[in-house]
Amino acid sequence: MNSLDWAVLIGYFGVMVAIGVWSHQRVDSVSDFFTAGGKMPWWLSGISHHMSGYSAVMFTGYAGIAYTYGVTSFITWSFPIAFGIAIGSKLFAPRINRLRSRLHVASPLEYLKNRYNLPTQQALAWSGMLLKIVDVGAKWAAIATLLSVFTGVSLNQGILITGAITAVYCTIGGLWADALTELGQFVIQLLAGIAMFVAVVVKLSDQHIGFFGAWDEPALHGHGEPLVGPYSTVFLLAFLFIKLFEYNGGMLNQAQRYMATGSAYEAERSARLSAILWLVWPVVLFFPMWMSPLLVHAQKPDGSDSYALMTERLLPHGLLGLVVVGFFSHTMAMCSSDANAIAAVFTRDVAPVLSAKARAWGERSGLVAARVTTVVFLGLSMAVATQVDSPTFEDIITVVIKWVAGLMGPIAIPMMLGLLRPFRRSGPTAALTSWAVGLLAFWLVNYPINWNVDGGVPLQYQVSVPLAVSLVLYILIGFLKPEDTPERLAVIERVNTDGDAAPAVPVPAAAGEDVVGAP
Repeated sequence: MNSLDWAVLIGYFGVMVAIGVWSHQRVDSVSDFFTAGGKMPWWLSGISHHMSGYSAVMFTGYAGIAYTYGVTSFITWSFPIAFGIAIGSKLFAPRINRLRSRLHVASPLEYLKNRYNLPTQQALAWSGMLLKIVDVGAKWAAIATLLSVFTGVSLNQGILITGAITAVYCTIGGLWADALTELGQFVIQLLAGIAMFVAVVVKLSDQHIGFFGAWDEPALHGHGEPLVGPYSTVFLLAFLFIKLFEYNGGMLNQAQRYMATGSAYEAERSARLSAILWLVWPVVLFFPMWMSPLLVHAQKPDGSDSYALMTERLLPHGLLGLVVVGFFSHTMAMCSSDANAIAAVFTRDVAPVLSAKARAWGERSGLVAARVTTVVFLGLSMAVATQVDSPTFEDIITVVIKWVAGLMGPIAIPMMLGLLRPFRRSGPTAALTSWAVGLLAFWLVNYPINWNVDGGVPLQYQVSVPLAVSLVLYILIGFLKPEDTPERLAVIERVNTDGDAAPAVPVPAAAGEDVVGAP
């Protein structure tokens, strides 16, 4: 990078902070901070939903998969996400929006006090927060890895720089700042992605390799196959199921985008837009990665540095800075949205249980707590990021694929299925048992069993077994021990209907008190 590239990068950071300052004027309440007061346009929510699912892991971990295996990187990642969101646009998006518009909550988990009981809500809240700290830590490490390739700064310095900038704008501006910066980041991504696509096509042409003929080159042998290596049909089916829950609210931050729109119908439109973007746009981003074996030789065994090396080689200064900004925009979009989601869970669901003072927070004190929590969460995730390459976490892609996908299911099953009428019989016993045994299944499959199986347990089973165990137990226990009290049925009806047709819902119990209808 030269001075022009640095000017582009520094200018981007300045714009992000400016958006945060401007968004600060739109945040007058806790609802504004966490759900944009339900005033976000559906198209902005859709773009924000799309962008909050990216990070620099795409340009490191998934670039390595594309470099090694080819188009399976799209088939087993963005396609399942698009498919899952398309289903969720009808199944989950409208119901999640009604959590805010009909139950008047600001956290995706806040409704669980009445849908199940307080212990269930706390179990899901604490496990969700801890998982997100690890998840976002992996994202910081990914962007710091890229920054080190381009600038030579150390991993820890890169983590500090990106984390500090993100903390400024998302802390002062809340969800509005997240969404508006994600809109800007989408524009940057569009320009950078097209620039890289054109540069690769031109370079291939210089080597007398045609756009379609490239797939016949020896270096890309087998790269056109949709499922290769460890990424089998079982893996694809597992990820189709996992992404249905993960990208429709199971990881919390996407749920906030649905809650931020003005109505259930607008939330549905938002999800449709996000699904279309996930189906179309990643093809443009992935094409240079698929061609990378023809243009560069990766230095890392997993090929995770291939995209960064190709960018340095092909793009002129200025455009190089724009692509680097694109790397940052992905990660900062996801991490800031995660920080806002976890701040909502802590201040609305956890803090009132821990402190009587928190139960008496007004709008001003609640906002202060939300901003402090956001900073603390970002700090903890940055601390974890410095350990991502330790033996505990192994590498970036292991954390993102195995830990996050594997642990998300036991948390998401009670939260997401609790919204649907067919699962109305499943109560606190089903929710807590499915959560606890699902987490135990993750540990068993990934560690004791994996250590004792020749060649280890295949990745698709490592990530899918916990979710499958949780799903089966949630349904089975609900059938054997139904706990569908009138109060819980009222909650379900309110999130499944608009207008005044549904019965009234009891006022949510104060944290630490017995919940209405709880056994």
